[in-house]
Amino acid sequence: MSKKLVNAIADMKEEEALSLVREMVEDGTDPKAILDAAREAMDIVGERYEKGTYFLPELMLAGEMMTQITEVIKPELAKMPTSEKIGKVLIGTVEGDIHDIGKNIVTFMLDVNGFEVLDLGVDVPAKKFVDTIKEFQPQVVALSGFLTLAFDAMKDTVAAIEGAGLRKNVHIMVGGGQVNEEISKYAGADAYGDNAMAGVNLAKKWTGA
Repeated sequence: MSKKLVNAIADMKEEEALSLVREMVEDGTDPKAILDAAREAMDIVGERYEKGTYFLPELMLAGEMMTQITEVIKPELAKMPTSEKIGKVLIGTVEGDIHDIGKNIVTFMLDVNGFEVLDLGVDVPAKKFVDTIKEFQPQVVALSGFLTLAFDAMKDTVAAIEGAGLRKNVHIMVGGGQVNEEISKYAGADAYGDNAMAGVNLAKKWTGA
């Protein structure tokens, strides 16, 4: 059943995937096994996107499926004994950019890998990041941006975090559409994640997970 779910998500068969998830929940399948299958499927989607087999519409649909699957299994996850979270990640799309597909996929992947994730949404001003770092006290801050105009906003956000005296407390990663290693350096971030799993691996490395 898990393999069928992996294939359904990876092949963009939305109805089939959701139907399988509901069936698995009814059969008493461990919700974590469902999440593992979804994570495996997202890896395949990511690979196909990198190879140019899939494009933005497929990524959008995959993100939408992840949201719906999470909604279906949330009640089951809530019944499970809470395991200790391995670290805190603050994530958001920087000011001036309203793209959230990639961010939502990264949030999902961090969540299922055991992180406590606070998602600030899109078009987030630098001050909002600064204020939330003070309250939430994450080890990792993830800045997302799809448009080229996000580069300066990323730089401004890192500068604001530094100006508030918080830079030494957090590791900052950047990611999204046009973002690369060069942009990471320009923004003053610690690293760049070129896909959701790279972001998870960075967060794990930085939190010692």
